[in-house]
Amino acid sequence: MRGGRAMAAGGRGWFRGLALGVSLLKCLLIPAYYSTDFEVHRNWLAITHNLPLSQWYYEATSEWTLDYPPFFAWFEYALSHLAKYFDPKMLVIENLNYTSHATIFFQRLSVIFTDILFIYAVHECCRCVNGKRAAKDILEKPTFILAVLLLWNFGLLIVDHIHFQYNGFLFGLMLLSVARLCQRRYLEGALLFAILLHFKHIYLYVAPAYGIYLLRSYCFTANHADGSLKWRSFSFLHLTLLGLIVCLVSALSLGPFIVLGQLPQVMSRLFPFKRGLCHAYWAPNFWALYNAVDKALTVLGLKCNFFDHTQIPKASMTGGLVQEFQHTVLPSVTPLATLICTFISVLPSVFCLWFKPQGPRGFLQCLVLCALSSFMFGWHVHEKAILLAILPLSLLSVQRAKDAGVYLILTTAGHFSLFPLLFTPPELPIKILLMLLFTVYSFSSLKSLFRRERPLLNWLETIYLIQLVPLEVFCEFIFPLTPWKWHYPFVPLLLTSVYCALGVTYAWLKLYISVLTEKASVRQKAE
Repeated sequence: MRGGRAMAAGGRGWFRGLALGVSLLKCLLIPAYYSTDFEVHRNWLAITHNLPLSQWYYEATSEWTLDYPPFFAWFEYALSHLAKYFDPKMLVIENLNYTSHATIFFQRLSVIFTDILFIYAVHECCRCVNGKRAAKDILEKPTFILAVLLLWNFGLLIVDHIHFQYNGFLFGLMLLSVARLCQRRYLEGALLFAILLHFKHIYLYVAPAYGIYLLRSYCFTANHADGSLKWRSFSFLHLTLLGLIVCLVSALSLGPFIVLGQLPQVMSRLFPFKRGLCHAYWAPNFWALYNAVDKALTVLGLKCNFFDHTQIPKASMTGGLVQEFQHTVLPSVTPLATLICTFISVLPSVFCLWFKPQGPRGFLQCLVLCALSSFMFGWHVHEKAILLAILPLSLLSVQRAKDAGVYLILTTAGHFSLFPLLFTPPELPIKILLMLLFTVYSFSSLKSLFRRERPLLNWLETIYLIQLVPLEVFCEFIFPLTPWKWHYPFVPLLLTSVYCALGVTYAWLKLYISVLTEKASVRQKAE
């Protein structure tokens, strides 16, 4: 992907308009429902403001203990010094579930303000988009479409500005690092990603893509004419510079806790394997399908008297797998098993990045596949982690019709899987309207962009996506009126998760097949 001219001075007006428009929408969502994550971050403000560094990762007055890396803890510390001017009571550790109007306003405003980094990162990514597709209408330019797909992303809007989290500026760091790598500013990209890992460790999912790409494109400085690697071009200096960046950032983040002898405690907070295989409800991944099969076999076994119903835990049939859990029929899954599955699923994409270099596009493909593979097979995966694949895939979707088709499937299924996060009646029309607007725009804009090529979706894919409508009608309007609501309250979550898991799995496999069957580039560092 080459860029620069697409975001020339004459095109800055529309970008500012998009950024301002979505910022105003975020302001309108300030009074909306917020989840327990709101209390999580209030508690972290209080912890970092009142306690010395040595107690940050030990404090346990609230159940929402600090479990993000140190850079994010320092971020909360910095925010806390602004928060005291809005309402100092929010900074009292014992004030559990404290929600004054000033507290709500401050925390919502802090998310909106830090999204400035995300807006800047989107601007830089738009500069990297190949401008070969000429269009007279600005609305049909790839840069405009990409800006809308990122700035107005439905999933990011509801997760950060209704549900409540700080994903915007974190994704801003990631997208900015991607842009820097596309611009061949490798050390800047590496530094930004190293910093990002110490803000939120979920980005370890995509670390293999960064590591291999930097090694292949920066540490080795030349290729043969057929695209294969010139081993003699290896630069020890470049490798040393990358190593220094990683070591210095890690020392700045973890050094104080190493000195205090608290590194094991910090690690135990960052990787709490006792939380169970799945999150509060099943993220739409392989384990959702696995759990569904286990539940179905359990029901069948009870009907056929293969099991004693007194031996089956009630939560096995009516709740999610929130804590450590033993499957009834299928073998129970351990953290090691998920690690092995994730490692195996990531390997082919990493091999392709090394042996079939495609420049920045190949890096993005590997990044998306690493994110999706980790989402598919990881331990205790949050449903919100699907955004880690959707956002970078946006950059690919405006480049090729094949990637646009995968994007439409993954985005529609992935965004729909986030619906259960907003379960209060006032938010029902908001999430449906925002999802509908974003989905219609995604389909219409990408279809217009690739109108001279083959259809983006085949008939089977179209039918699958259309079926999301009756699924939503059943879950939101019909199921609550049935007696099943009292006996099997988990059914709507199960149906949503399993059906979306089929779409996410299909998109993952389709993208993988596309990458594996793609011919290697024969250009020497052409991109």
